[in-house]
Amino acid sequence: MTRIALIHATPAAVEPIRTAFAQDWPEPDLVNLLDDSLSRDRAQTPGLTAALYDRFDALGRYALSFGADGILFTCSAFGPAIERVAQSVAVPVLKPNEAMFAEAIAIGGTIGMLATFEPSIASMAAEFEADAAKAGAKVTLQSKFVLDAMAALLAGKRDQHDALVAQAATGLAHCKAIMLAQFSMAPAAVLLRRRLPDVPVLTSPGAAVAAMRKRIMR
Repeated sequence: MTRIALIHATPAAVEPIRTAFAQDWPEPDLVNLLDDSLSRDRAQTPGLTAALYDRFDALGRYALSFGADGILFTCSAFGPAIERVAQSVAVPVLKPNEAMFAEAIAIGGTIGMLATFEPSIASMAAEFEADAAKAGAKVTLQSKFVLDAMAALLAGKRDQHDALVAQAATGLAHCKAIMLAQFSMAPAAVLLRRRLPDVPVLTSPGAAVAAMRKRIMR
């Protein structure tokens, strides 16, 4: 049986990615690794520290130790550290948003991005622009931080979180598509699509599952 390591920096990301696998690729054995101190520590630093890089290296090695055939990180503020893991292991490694970025870049034009974890915005924007440049695409990214949404979610107030995200999305209604930056935001897509039926809403979990399946099965 295919075994996929899912590595999280917040418990809020666990259920969205498990739901996406259940819907689109239920066969793999999923192993969840959660270190919620990663997000707290990342929020306290302007950039990735050497210690954070080392912790991601250790997580990658641990995933290999229990036989992972693929590693999917669900934490969007650690792109460069995940890239280093990908260079050091022989199994497919996915950053949380690279598959979603590919979908958005294929659409082109002005793409909106909503984020509930502010430290992730700068690194994600850099990754998006680098991916767009590689693809030779004409695309512009507009990012928006949704204040108080993550706090609401961590307090167990999913409805309030989703409402705040949907409200913020109205400011990006002119975009060709809207991306939800964090895995934990994926359930809010239902509300966004009702509010903005003419704007595609892209989420990370579904795109990531499809991309991991393609890499494992090829």
